[in-house]
Parts: sequence; C-alpha cells; structure tokens
Amino acid sequence: MQFYLARAISKNMDNVKHSAREILPEPTLRRLPWYLAYVKMLDSKHEEYVSSTQIAKRLNVDASQIAKDLSFLNIKGKTRMGYEVHPLAKALNEFLGFKHRHNAFLVGAGSLGSALMRDLGLLQYGLNIVAGFDINPSKIGANVGDTPIYDIAQFGKLQRETGVSIAIVAVPFENAQEVADTLVKSNIKAIWNFTPYRIKVPRGVVLQNTSIYADLALMYNRLEHGTNNIKNTTK
Repeated sequence: MQFYLARAISKNMDNVKHSAREILPEPTLRRLPWYLAYVKMLDSKHEEYVSSTQIAKRLNVDASQIAKDLSFLNIKGKTRMGYEVHPLAKALNEFLGFKHRHNAFLVGAGSLGSALMRDLGLLQYGLNIVAGFDINPSKIGANVGDTPIYDIAQFGKLQRETGVSIAIVAVPFENAQEVADTLVKSNIKAIWNFTPYRIKVPRGVVLQNTSIYADLALMYNRLEHGTNNIKNTTK
C-alpha cells in the first residue's frame, strides 16, 4: 500500500507544500528516516554541509536516488556544497511528523507490547504510548514503565475521553482481527500491526504492518542461500 504522511517542505524548507503528500511513493517515504538519522548525527557534530554522494556512501543508496527523494519535498542542495545539514534535518523531521507528539494506545501487554511501552526512543520520533490494554487480570491495573494497563473492555470509553486515534496491536495472531475490529468500532483511525496476521480494516483506516517474523525469514533465507543472488529489498 502507499502510505502518505504529513507535509511537504517548500523550496526554502520553511513553508509547507501539501501537494507532495499526494505523489510521494512509499519507498521514498521509507528512506527519508535513514537520511534524517544520518544528518542528525552530522548536525550533532556541527557539520554545515553534506552532499548526496556522502549520504550515498554511508547509507548504500544511489546518490541520484537521494537527490530524487529529496526533490519530492522540494529540497535542493547548493552547487558544489550540497545540502545545509541543520535545515535539512529540521525539514525532514517536520515532514515525517516526528516533531509533533502523537498519542497512541497499545493492545497486548505481553513481552513485545511491554518492550514497546518501555522504548523511550519511540517518543523521540513523536509516538507517545499513553495507555496499554490487555485481558490478563494479572496485568490489568499494573504499569509498564510509566504506562498504565487497562482492561480491553475500557478501550472505547478511554478513546472517547482522550480522542486518541492511533493504536498498536501486539496480541497473539489468532486474536489480531478481532482486536482490529474492536479498534475500528472505537474510532481508531490508524493501526500499527505487530502481529504476523494480515488484518483487514475498512477504507479510511490507515494500516501499517510490521512483522519481525517476516524479517527473520528473510534473514534466515539470505544466511542459508547467500545474499549475492537475492535482491536487497531495503533499497
């Protein structure tokens, strides 16, 4: 699926251009956080400029592809100098939505769900898990880090009270679709699915699947058969 986010940045990297969100391909959107992480590192070292060639060598992405990706945001470098590091980091951070806080609920306070609730790095990228939900009586009423765990029966009530529109699903795969249906009925507009089950949602609900098991399968396959004859799908 094509997954469009947030805003486009104008030529001076200060103003928003909404047209880019309609044409930005998903592969480009997936590469932008790589660029952001690298230029943020350069920014922390007070580097002033970076070229697409430098980024290409570090991230193993063609320099022409980097220039094309950034052109979708109307971000252009200076001849013989490259991109200004700080404005580039700022523009990417703004465009990707990482600058703004997005509150979210998490369903499934097991080992994976608990790890996500403890991951402070998510907050650096704008995702703030404000509550977890489970059906296990031993988990309900407890906290994972600073995040309280509620009975899933309270999900709809708390959603109405808070207006949270994002939910993370980290339940056993056999419960994934049932949970997704409950979330949709409770006015959730975006679901980040960490289960291996390919849940279905109605039109108008954003669904993002992240399967660590699929990634494991790819890694095992490449380890077994070698990487030379297998296309690197991260590019």
